[in-house]
Amino acid sequence: MPFDGLMLYHAARELHQTLSGGRVDKIVQPERDEVIITVRAGGANHQLLLSASAGCARAHLTRIKKNNPLEPPMLCMLLRKHLLGARILSVLQAESDRILEIELEHTDELGDRARKRIVCEFMGRHSNIIFTAGDGRILDSARRVNEQISSVREVLPGLRYERPPAHGKIPFDRAEESALLAAFRGKSGALHKLLSQCVSGLSTQTAREIAYRIAGNEDVRLEDIGEEASAAGAWTALQDMLGRTNASILYAETGQPIDVTPVPYRSRTTLRTESFATLSEALDEFYRARDMEERISQKSASIHRVLKTNIERCQRKAALQQEALLGSQHMEEYRLNGELLTASMHLAKKGNKSVALPNYYADGMPMVEVALDEKLSPGQNAQRYFKLYQKARSAQILAKEQLEKTTEELRYLEGQMDNLSKCTEEAELSEIRQELEKFGYVKANRNRRQMKALPPSKPMKFVSPSGIPILVGKNNLQNDKLTFSAEPDEVWMHAKDMPGSHVIVASAAPDDVTLQMAARLAARYSSGGTSTRVPVDMTRRKFVKKPSGAKPGFVIYTHQRTVFVLPWEEEAKS
Repeated sequence: MPFDGLMLYHAARELHQTLSGGRVDKIVQPERDEVIITVRAGGANHQLLLSASAGCARAHLTRIKKNNPLEPPMLCMLLRKHLLGARILSVLQAESDRILEIELEHTDELGDRARKRIVCEFMGRHSNIIFTAGDGRILDSARRVNEQISSVREVLPGLRYERPPAHGKIPFDRAEESALLAAFRGKSGALHKLLSQCVSGLSTQTAREIAYRIAGNEDVRLEDIGEEASAAGAWTALQDMLGRTNASILYAETGQPIDVTPVPYRSRTTLRTESFATLSEALDEFYRARDMEERISQKSASIHRVLKTNIERCQRKAALQQEALLGSQHMEEYRLNGELLTASMHLAKKGNKSVALPNYYADGMPMVEVALDEKLSPGQNAQRYFKLYQKARSAQILAKEQLEKTTEELRYLEGQMDNLSKCTEEAELSEIRQELEKFGYVKANRNRRQMKALPPSKPMKFVSPSGIPILVGKNNLQNDKLTFSAEPDEVWMHAKDMPGSHVIVASAAPDDVTLQMAARLAARYSSGGTSTRVPVDMTRRKFVKKPSGAKPGFVIYTHQRTVFVLPWEEEAKS
């Protein structure tokens, strides 16, 4: 569910219990819209994550380690200046809305006690993290909003902080039965829609859950159960949902986490659930993969554009070179015409447009019509044909060489596009970017947000039913390291004639089940991963070589055999 008012109500209460009275020890800003504050409270260190990401805006404690920029952003430096050593006084939800306010007390430059506030607004693409002084003056924010962006409310340093405009809704934690009844008077339609319209802080899913608790049907209409029953049922449901937190993650049949709830949702009992001791643990686990996927998608977009542009350029170049090769098909005709003219020059006369000459190279010496330039003598016409032959021959050789280079470059770029689709970690994305920088496809990153060096990425590891490890590379650097660090007699696999991962079976004598699994993994992690039948080559690692000067990930191999397999699907996900 979205990080709505009900979710924030439980999260704020949990954070206040854990962090109030704690001391701020460290502040980092790994992303432009994300701040992590390390707080020492209750004899332990807690990492408070505040995110204003459009798709994953939230606040909770986290255990995930993130990479930070070499030079901290302005907001991070400002927070450090004022808040390092500060005490957290309170963590509260503001006006039952999707706003979290963290109030802190610190010692200012004059040695006096002063208060500051961090305001987190969780409102989709309008989410923000705003740092204010005790008097409400904005010191800075993750996103600065000027009048060109919003004519309703500006968020700029020096201005007073104002909360987003209220819509006159009933606060969900103060929704009395009488107020709900008044809001329902004279209305009709789906109850969950009416709840969302008149009660603040309720997402569509929460409103549907309330409707389900009232009537056992998420889509029940107000007129079907009556205004009084709806108001009484909504009040009872809200009181129950505001009780003790019982966080859980909901999973789809495929095993994919699809939602996190602060309390049990009776409307979704058919889904598999996993309970957690705290809401922060549930949120941390739920958003771990989702947030990383979104970040990787954002950061890979520019690389994807570069690869796509260069692939299209190579395809256009290859088409022109193919055209040049086709144009050289008349090469042998030019040579033959020149030789026939030289051998039978007495039959041609200056001023003729063509001449019929016997072809001494064909059985029966059939007559061949040879076109002439009437302004040239027979000898000059022969020389003209020999020159056309030499020109076409040179063009053919050059076009063939260029086409080979273009095809090699296209294969490399398509391989990098395939590698990009496998990225699940920043380290893998960074390795692809560095490789593209090395070959001049991407400009070196010289901005202030240059990130600290990441540890090398690692290949995927699977274990066959026989207990034999199967390693699968995810980019060119991993593929090279994986292949040439393997033992000589271990089995190496790769999808035939297409971009894909190098696969190593860590055994000199694997069984057929292991080989089948490895081949299906090689097919799955190739550009043919969505096909129904993929050819996969397998050989011993000792027969795999890297040509001198070859690009990363490119190898040649011998002694291979080819099998056709169905790509690994659900098993690979698990």
